[in-house]
Amino acid sequence: MLFGRKNPFSATDAFPLSDAVMEFDDSSSAMVRPARRALDSFGARPQPSSRQEWLATGALISLYTLALVVFWSLGMVDAETVGVLAAMIAAGCAVFWVVLYSGAVQKIRQRTLKLAIVTTALACMLGIFYLAPVTQILLTPFAFVAVSYGIFTVPRRTCLVLATGVLLAYALIVWLHYAQQQNDALLRLELMHLLALLVSLPAFIVLMGKVQRLYRSLYRASRKIKNIQEDAQRDPLVGCFNRRYVLAALEEQKQLADESGIPLCLAVLDLDHFKRINDELGHLGGDEVLRTFARVAQQGVRGGDVFGRYGGEEFLLIFPGTSLLPALNTCERIRAQVETYAWTGLLKGRVTVSMGVTQYVLGESVLEFFSRADTAMYMAKEGGRNQVVVEEPISKDDSQLSEPSAHAFL
Repeated sequence: MLFGRKNPFSATDAFPLSDAVMEFDDSSSAMVRPARRALDSFGARPQPSSRQEWLATGALISLYTLALVVFWSLGMVDAETVGVLAAMIAAGCAVFWVVLYSGAVQKIRQRTLKLAIVTTALACMLGIFYLAPVTQILLTPFAFVAVSYGIFTVPRRTCLVLATGVLLAYALIVWLHYAQQQNDALLRLELMHLLALLVSLPAFIVLMGKVQRLYRSLYRASRKIKNIQEDAQRDPLVGCFNRRYVLAALEEQKQLADESGIPLCLAVLDLDHFKRINDELGHLGGDEVLRTFARVAQQGVRGGDVFGRYGGEEFLLIFPGTSLLPALNTCERIRAQVETYAWTGLLKGRVTVSMGVTQYVLGESVLEFFSRADTAMYMAKEGGRNQVVVEEPISKDDSQLSEPSAHAFL
């Protein structure tokens, strides 16, 4: 019993390490963003970076260029054709660079950008095919590569329209070749390639459309699972981490401190005279005070610290890799922010918070660690409230020789 208080950790309380995802860097977010639900729909994913776009486009260009260079080395195409391809690549990259770095890409939908890249690639390959009929061997497989690049972003109907345009352009080039060369053997060969492309390319797009729908379903499911995981970590009333999560985080950080020897601190925060607040405002008003307090407190929490609601009007603040003085400074900053906050409504007095903070002693249990911080918080209550009390840790070897000391900071 601590100052007449029942032991906060019963035999059934657990620290579920495997069920908690330790993402301490988001502990400063005040509430779960409602807009997060918008990400459940397909297409709401973050935009790929410019570096990713360059890598993907560069890989597509490099593969085709390498194949054409091999054709040139075998004497199957002339140097002028390779030069034309190099000019096309230079012009395309210049336009691509302007779009990516001018800020215009922020106004362009991802599917539109992908469609432009695929269309440009197919147009360049058709142009090379017109100049060197032998490159029809390359056109068919690389047409599939180009379409695959945009199949998960560009709608299937748009891909089918694009495929129709490619087939019509291919047929036009076949007619131009025959009109220029009157070569029946070349005509038959190109018509066979056209027939193969006519049958396979639309079928590939239709089949990949089924994969696209599966991809969309999996993406939605993964977003929902992530939302469920986030909701399971959050307190539904105030939006910060819940009791289960902070207890798991506390156990995790204790083990880390034992293994590495890095410092660890814990603070217990409790709103002063919360019963009076409920009496003045009602329980709905009291809930609003709790939400506002959680938001104000988290404004003073550093990145990497873990802030959560333990229960009622009591909160925990974990300081991973932090010694006592920085933890005390953070607690004092939070206390001052709560005290000076412009509370509105029917409150007859200001809202304040009492806090107890202590540092972990290697080898002690979580219960001993928590109890020391809880004791400091109750000393802050008995000392007049609206203050931070530090209970300095003592080594386990010295625990029988002296009593822990506590200091109040107001």
